[in-house]
Amino acid sequence: VQLQAFGGGLVQAGGSLRLSCAASGRTFSNYAMGWFRQAPGKERDFVARITWRGGERKYADSVKGRFTISRDNDRNTVYLQMNSLKPEDTAVYYCAMSLRYYPTNSYEYDYWGQGTEVTVSS
Repeated sequence: VQLQAFGGGLVQAGGSLRLSCAASGRTFSNYAMGWFRQAPGKERDFVARITWRGGERKYADSVKGRFTISRDNDRNTVYLQMNSLKPEDTAVYYCAMSLRYYPTNSYEYDYWGQGTEVTVSS
């Protein structure tokens, strides 16, 4: 399985970015997808997840109302639209795949992408 995340970059506070994660090597629509992030010196934290058909989404409290996760099973891609970005959103963002229905913790995910860096300047 290969997961390739891209779309990160440098943005000013209040700005927006859209992350994408393209999957290959498995039947993408069988998997729940999630986004995690890891800031320097901190643990990897859950950001958002979407179930395999996209019917259920869950967000960390810190991003609720600002971030939106979505997926396109025809394109084998999951997205994370990030609006109203804050400096505390600065981190490396990782996408991940899980066979579980409602995975939230990192250990519940089976495959991980390489990460894309997001930097939000104040």
